[in-house]
Amino acid sequence: MSDRVYRVVVAGVGKRGRHHASAFRANPRFELVGLCDIDEARLKQAAEEFGVSATGTDAAALLRDLQPDVFCFTTMPSVRYSLIEAGVNAGVKLIAYEKPMAMSSAEGRRIMELVRAAGVKTVVSHQHRYGEHYRKVKEVIESGALGRVHTVYGHATGWMLHMMTHMIDYARWYNGNADAMWAMGQAAGKGKFSDPHPSPDYIAGIVQFANGVRGYFETGAGAPDVPEVDYWWRKCRVGAQGTEGFAEVLTGGGWRAVTREGVMSGEGCMNYDLDMPPYIEDMARWLDDDSAVHPCNGEEAWKGFEIMMAICRSAARGGQIAIPLEDGPPELEELRERMPDSPVLLSTEENRKEYLG
Repeated sequence: MSDRVYRVVVAGVGKRGRHHASAFRANPRFELVGLCDIDEARLKQAAEEFGVSATGTDAAALLRDLQPDVFCFTTMPSVRYSLIEAGVNAGVKLIAYEKPMAMSSAEGRRIMELVRAAGVKTVVSHQHRYGEHYRKVKEVIESGALGRVHTVYGHATGWMLHMMTHMIDYARWYNGNADAMWAMGQAAGKGKFSDPHPSPDYIAGIVQFANGVRGYFETGAGAPDVPEVDYWWRKCRVGAQGTEGFAEVLTGGGWRAVTREGVMSGEGCMNYDLDMPPYIEDMARWLDDDSAVHPCNGEEAWKGFEIMMAICRSAARGGQIAIPLEDGPPELEELRERMPDSPVLLSTEENRKEYLG
């Protein structure tokens, strides 16, 4: 491995931005050279905390001045393409950013066309796959202990733009990153469309993968509870079913599997202190070597995002939606316009307390 040190600028220094800034600063392969945020008080506090002198409220200007190798941003999802474009224009080598990668399939496609043409690597924050419990389920699946996998699934009580691309990404990983052929969806409740991560209150989707595996995904207040876990952000279940058994992970509650060899289980919980360092280290590896593609690379994230947008389009129009998607209006806007105003029927009283207040 090279000993080159890569220069990094982080934009958005809220909770997730600080996780990234801290992990970059702790890795000797990176130098945190600049911070950006539109909240000047928060920016000043972060600059003092991380010992960074170069700061600004304009990401494009800061990138032009500092010419970093890596641009990482953790902003609200309404700001994606413009920041990707700023990074590309500044000549960065890698852009790391939060999910969801875009707000529509059209925006996501524009992002992918831009970074492909510029030769810029992209990484999207599906970093839970670095959790020991997530990786253990992958090991069980790859061992063949489940026989022929025929179903993958994921559900979470958190709303779609927070949770669904996580679940689809990990389910695709458990399914060998297979491409999807089509998706169908249904949705209910408009309350969360006013959230910074605008989503239906509840959405469910069925996905047919090209390798014959079927996927089932649900997010929001109507999704099944994960009673083994105590906090909404960690109430996420992802797994795979095969001819010889099943294996699944709970974001906040370990993993378990049942195969013809018996019952297995282990501990594990979402932990940024454990998940972020290898996530960041793999960026250095990919920057060193083009063949060492980051597990959370943008190409795979785009495939998962396109599946989510196909589910939304189906929920708006009805029927099966072929993937890759054809051009069309922004999926979330179309869904919001076409959905009835009837409220979502919650799955549990706990969902009411945690999700709708």
